[in-house]
Amino acid sequence: MGATSNSVKVDVKTTPRVRQNMVYLLVKQLRPHQWTKNLLVFAALLFSLHKVSPDVIGKSVLAFLLFCFVSGCVYILNDFVDIKNDRNHPEKQFRPMASGALPPALALAFGAFLLLGSLFSAYYFDRLFALVLLVYFVLNVAYSLKLKHVVILDVMIISAGFVLRAIGGSLMIQTPFTPWFLLCTMLLALFLAISKRRHELILLQQDKGTHRKVLDSYSSELLNQLNTIVTTMTIISYSLFTFTSGRTIHLMWTIPLVIFGIFRYLYLITVAGKGGSPEKVLLQDKPILITVFLYVVMVAGIIYVFELK
Repeated sequence: MGATSNSVKVDVKTTPRVRQNMVYLLVKQLRPHQWTKNLLVFAALLFSLHKVSPDVIGKSVLAFLLFCFVSGCVYILNDFVDIKNDRNHPEKQFRPMASGALPPALALAFGAFLLLGSLFSAYYFDRLFALVLLVYFVLNVAYSLKLKHVVILDVMIISAGFVLRAIGGSLMIQTPFTPWFLLCTMLLALFLAISKRRHELILLQQDKGTHRKVLDSYSSELLNQLNTIVTTMTIISYSLFTFTSGRTIHLMWTIPLVIFGIFRYLYLITVAGKGGSPEKVLLQDKPILITVFLYVVMVAGIIYVFELK
């Protein structure tokens, strides 16, 4: 009887811990460290300071959270599809499903619930935003299942995801977006995606095909050439954006920050051997972090002084 009583006590104490651990694993599976990518939804708010109000800020925050939740659902599906390949990756093998700590069935059920809740919430506030969110999810599902294996198209799909974030942020606060702004967003996202492929190619070296099949179709020379083209186009497009977007011409003073940020990232991927996780670079590299901070402050200050006053 004593032994039975002790075993019951252990089960009662252990169950909450198991549940807490599962909640932690589910949250971790959503990859909160990558949610910095969704900060792009605030770009529309930054360039629309004349519309700033508690209601508008609240809608932007909601758009950010919904993109975080839907992108988390994409990560769940992606990790489920790639579970075998991730187990052979030096870093991704520690992800919840790849490591075996999180049951795939539980993760998929949680993802389905979160996706439906996010889409219904988005539809309640803005139908077009809900449509953008749905397109974002479908596009990324297609990427996870097939398109990530198609050379060139794989990085373009990643770039399209960033463009949808920018469009979604604009729709949520009902602010028109300019073609130049979307073009700059697309090119910058292409730059980050190409840099990530380059890092993966170097990291995996001879075993590149055992992890991501599309790496067999890439070479360092090709990726370097693509980055040269994209970085040039990005700088030119952003410069034209500051002059021709209908905003104050003083936005041109932010061009040096954009150039430095791109050059710094090129340094990190070619010399320092980084670039596999853009979200980590943003948070861990002080020059990049300072550049982003100064850019936001300068844009807000310029718009306030030359457009709002």
